[in-house]
Amino acid sequence: MTSERIPAPPTRRFEGRVALVTGAASGIGRATAILLATEGAPVACLDITETGLEETLGALKTLGGEGLAIQCDVSDETSVASAVEQTKTLGRIEVLANVAGVGGFHNAHDVPVEKWHKIIGVNLTGTFLVTRASLPSLLDGGGSVVNVASTAGLIGSAYSAAYCASKGGVVMLTKALAVEYADKGVRFNAVAPGGVLTPLLSDFGLPEGGDSKHLYKIMSRMGYCKPEEVAASIAFLASEESRYTTGAILPIDGGITA
Repeated sequence: MTSERIPAPPTRRFEGRVALVTGAASGIGRATAILLATEGAPVACLDITETGLEETLGALKTLGGEGLAIQCDVSDETSVASAVEQTKTLGRIEVLANVAGVGGFHNAHDVPVEKWHKIIGVNLTGTFLVTRASLPSLLDGGGSVVNVASTAGLIGSAYSAAYCASKGGVVMLTKALAVEYADKGVRFNAVAPGGVLTPLLSDFGLPEGGDSKHLYKIMSRMGYCKPEEVAASIAFLASEESRYTTGAILPIDGGITA
């Protein structure tokens, strides 16, 4: 009996498909923007940090990619509207990766309300605002949205009330939109990373009086993953290889939520 040869996965899955990536100045966002660009997507790289954006754009252009660097505060409706309009100069948006995020450990009893609003504003409201502004393009021919949630949106984590609330909101926002647009050609999925080697890690220091034993629950014996590993999963969910997948939340966490 002859075995059927399994074809190699395509390497230009996003040829000519315009992608918008938030949080593209570093970490998962940068890795995602570069991967999508090397697979053929013109990429709009959005972030509030202008210097990091230019570094990302330079990296993807060095690899033969095409893109724009657009400074944007995802928690601000006007800023988002302007950024999405600039993205459209590349063509119709077909792929959206909502990666931008902030966080940190705080005792819930003394977390400043301004910090609460910022975490919710960037992680949850920002994901909604960019999605809402991009939907007219996505609906005009179909597309895929991949949000970055977190294991903190799936299990409880001490000192993370705002972060857990924001990422839990991203999980349910993803599912709600997947149901609403399932018959309209737009898919919504999310990845839920655990510990990732990104600049955001530096924001997660124990608060005053914090017990390090709480950290054991959210640390994998496999260690941290790399941004490129999360980017690979984002690209898979955004591609036609996952055509029948919508409303899925993919943990990338070394077994933390197993």
